[in-house]
Amino acid sequence: MAFLSSLVADLLAERLMPLGPGAPNRAVHERLQALTPASLFAGQSIKDMDAAHACLAAVWLLHDFLDESHALSRNIDTPEGSWWHAIMHRREPDASNSKYWFRRVGNHPVLKMLAEQAPGIGYAFTNPRSFVDFCEKVRDTGTTDEETAKRVQKLEWILLFEHCHQQAIS
Repeated sequence: MAFLSSLVADLLAERLMPLGPGAPNRAVHERLQALTPASLFAGQSIKDMDAAHACLAAVWLLHDFLDESHALSRNIDTPEGSWWHAIMHRREPDASNSKYWFRRVGNHPVLKMLAEQAPGIGYAFTNPRSFVDFCEKVRDTGTTDEETAKRVQKLEWILLFEHCHQQAIS
Protein backbone atom coordinates (compact mmCIF):
# COMPACT_ATOMS: atom_id res chain seq x y z
CA MET A 1 0.00 0.00 0.00
CA ALA A 2 2.42 2.52 -1.33
CA PHE A 3 -0.09 5.36 -0.97
CA LEU A 4 0.35 5.47 2.81
CA SER A 5 2.98 7.31 4.78
CA SER A 6 5.97 5.42 6.10
CA LEU A 7 4.61 6.28 9.57
CA VAL A 8 1.77 3.79 9.13
CA ALA A 9 2.89 1.49 6.32
CA ASP A 10 4.52 -0.98 8.69
CA LEU A 11 1.31 -1.10 10.77
CA LEU A 12 -0.36 -2.48 7.66
CA ALA A 13 2.32 -5.06 6.87
CA GLU A 14 1.12 -8.41 5.57
CA ARG A 15 -0.62 -10.22 8.39
CA LEU A 16 -3.15 -13.02 8.39
CA MET A 17 -5.70 -12.22 11.05
CA PRO A 18 -7.29 -15.08 12.95
CA LEU A 19 -10.90 -15.89 12.12
CA GLY A 20 -11.72 -15.44 15.80
CA PRO A 21 -10.90 -12.56 18.13
CA GLY A 22 -7.18 -13.26 18.38
CA ALA A 23 -4.93 -11.57 20.91
CA PRO A 24 -4.42 -7.82 20.58
CA ASN A 25 -0.98 -6.91 19.24
CA ARG A 26 0.19 -4.96 22.28
CA ALA A 27 3.49 -4.08 20.55
CA VAL A 28 1.66 -1.53 18.39
CA HIS A 29 -0.98 -0.35 20.88
CA GLU A 30 0.60 3.03 21.65
CA ARG A 31 1.13 3.76 17.96
CA LEU A 32 -2.48 2.87 17.18
CA GLN A 33 -3.72 5.12 19.97
CA ALA A 34 -1.77 8.02 18.47
CA LEU A 35 -3.14 7.38 14.98
CA THR A 36 -5.47 10.03 13.58
CA PRO A 37 -6.99 10.53 10.16
CA ALA A 38 -4.34 13.18 9.48
CA SER A 39 -1.44 10.84 10.31
CA LEU A 40 -3.03 7.90 8.51
CA PHE A 41 -3.50 9.92 5.35
CA ALA A 42 -0.02 11.45 5.40
CA GLY A 43 -1.03 15.03 4.75
CA GLN A 44 -3.49 14.19 1.99
CA SER A 45 -6.66 16.24 1.95
CA ILE A 46 -9.45 14.24 3.57
CA LYS A 47 -12.81 14.83 1.92
CA ASP A 48 -14.85 12.08 3.65
CA MET A 49 -14.27 11.78 7.41
CA ASP A 50 -16.56 8.74 7.72
CA ALA A 51 -14.32 6.88 5.26
CA ALA A 52 -11.21 8.09 7.10
CA HIS A 53 -12.60 6.79 10.39
CA ALA A 54 -13.50 3.51 8.65
CA CYS A 55 -9.79 3.19 7.79
CA LEU A 56 -8.92 3.71 11.45
CA ALA A 57 -11.42 1.02 12.48
CA ALA A 58 -9.78 -1.29 9.95
CA VAL A 59 -6.27 -0.75 11.33
CA TRP A 60 -7.42 -1.53 14.88
CA LEU A 61 -9.15 -4.66 13.57
CA LEU A 62 -6.03 -5.76 11.68
CA HIS A 63 -4.16 -5.88 14.99
CA ASP A 64 -6.95 -7.74 16.85
CA PHE A 65 -8.21 -4.80 18.90
CA LEU A 66 -11.85 -5.65 18.37
CA ASP A 67 -13.24 -3.32 21.06
CA GLU A 68 -11.42 -0.28 19.68
CA SER A 69 -12.45 -1.13 16.12
CA HIS A 70 -16.03 -1.61 17.27
CA ALA A 71 -16.09 1.75 19.06
CA LEU A 72 -15.27 3.42 15.73
CA SER A 73 -17.26 1.32 13.26
CA ARG A 74 -20.54 1.35 15.17
CA ASN A 75 -20.62 5.15 14.80
CA ILE A 76 -20.06 5.19 11.03
CA ASP A 77 -23.48 5.13 9.38
CA THR A 78 -22.28 4.15 5.91
CA PRO A 79 -22.07 0.82 4.06
CA GLU A 80 -18.34 0.78 4.78
CA GLY A 81 -18.87 1.39 8.50
CA SER A 82 -21.42 -1.43 8.52
CA TRP A 83 -18.95 -3.71 6.74
CA TRP A 84 -16.13 -3.13 9.27
CA HIS A 85 -18.71 -3.57 12.03
CA ALA A 86 -19.81 -6.87 10.44
CA ILE A 87 -16.23 -8.15 10.20
CA MET A 88 -15.62 -7.33 13.85
CA HIS A 89 -18.73 -9.31 14.88
CA ARG A 90 -17.75 -12.19 12.58
CA ARG A 91 -14.42 -12.41 14.41
CA GLU A 92 -15.93 -11.94 17.87
CA PRO A 93 -17.56 -14.50 16.99
CA ASP A 94 -21.20 -13.43 16.77
CA ALA A 95 -22.42 -14.78 13.43
CA SER A 96 -26.00 -13.53 13.63
CA ASN A 97 -24.92 -9.98 14.51
CA SER A 98 -22.33 -10.08 11.74
CA LYS A 99 -24.98 -11.11 9.22
CA TYR A 100 -27.24 -8.29 10.43
CA TRP A 101 -24.51 -5.73 9.70
CA PHE A 102 -23.71 -7.33 6.35
CA ARG A 103 -27.38 -6.91 5.35
CA ARG A 104 -26.94 -3.19 6.00
CA VAL A 105 -23.97 -3.06 3.62
CA GLY A 106 -26.20 -3.72 0.60
CA ASN A 107 -24.84 -4.02 -2.93
CA HIS A 108 -21.26 -2.78 -2.59
CA PRO A 109 -18.55 -2.61 -5.30
CA VAL A 110 -16.10 -4.52 -3.09
CA LEU A 111 -18.46 -7.52 -3.16
CA LYS A 112 -17.94 -7.83 -6.89
CA MET A 113 -14.16 -7.61 -6.47
CA LEU A 114 -14.25 -10.34 -3.82
CA ALA A 115 -16.35 -12.56 -6.07
CA GLU A 116 -13.81 -12.05 -8.89
CA GLN A 117 -10.62 -12.45 -6.83
CA ALA A 118 -11.43 -14.99 -4.07
CA PRO A 119 -11.48 -17.99 -6.46
CA GLY A 120 -7.79 -17.31 -7.04
CA ILE A 121 -7.18 -18.28 -3.42
CA GLY A 122 -9.51 -21.25 -3.49
CA TYR A 123 -12.85 -19.88 -2.33
CA ALA A 124 -15.92 -19.20 -4.45
CA PHE A 125 -17.18 -16.04 -2.73
CA THR A 126 -20.89 -15.56 -3.36
CA ASN A 127 -22.00 -13.30 -0.51
CA PRO A 128 -20.74 -12.16 2.89
CA ARG A 129 -23.36 -14.12 4.87
CA SER A 130 -22.19 -17.39 3.32
CA PHE A 131 -18.62 -16.41 4.13
CA VAL A 132 -19.66 -15.88 7.77
CA ASP A 133 -21.01 -19.44 7.77
CA PHE A 134 -17.79 -20.75 6.22
CA CYS A 135 -15.70 -18.97 8.88
CA GLU A 136 -17.92 -20.42 11.61
CA LYS A 137 -17.39 -23.90 10.19
CA VAL A 138 -13.61 -23.76 9.81
CA ARG A 139 -12.52 -21.52 12.72
CA ASP A 140 -9.88 -23.17 14.92
CA THR A 141 -9.81 -26.39 12.89
CA GLY A 142 -6.20 -26.05 11.74
CA THR A 143 -7.29 -27.17 8.26
CA THR A 144 -6.45 -25.87 4.82
CA ASP A 145 -10.01 -24.52 4.71
CA GLU A 146 -9.23 -22.37 7.74
CA GLU A 147 -6.10 -21.03 6.01
CA THR A 148 -8.17 -20.32 2.89
CA ALA A 149 -10.72 -18.42 4.98
CA LYS A 150 -7.94 -16.35 6.57
CA ARG A 151 -6.58 -15.48 3.12
CA VAL A 152 -10.04 -14.50 1.88
CA GLN A 153 -10.50 -12.40 5.03
CA LYS A 154 -7.17 -10.67 4.27
CA LEU A 155 -8.25 -10.04 0.67
CA GLU A 156 -11.53 -8.63 1.98
CA TRP A 157 -9.61 -6.37 4.38
CA ILE A 158 -7.27 -5.09 1.65
CA LEU A 159 -10.03 -4.42 -0.88
CA LEU A 160 -12.29 -2.69 1.64
CA PHE A 161 -9.43 -0.67 3.14
CA GLU A 162 -8.30 0.51 -0.30
CA HIS A 163 -11.90 1.40 -1.16
CA CYS A 164 -12.30 3.40 2.08
CA HIS A 165 -8.95 5.11 1.60
CA GLN A 166 -9.87 6.17 -1.92
CA GLN A 167 -13.29 7.32 -0.80
CA ALA A 168 -11.72 9.40 1.97
CA ILE A 169 -9.52 11.41 -0.39
CA SER A 170 -11.69 11.56 -3.52
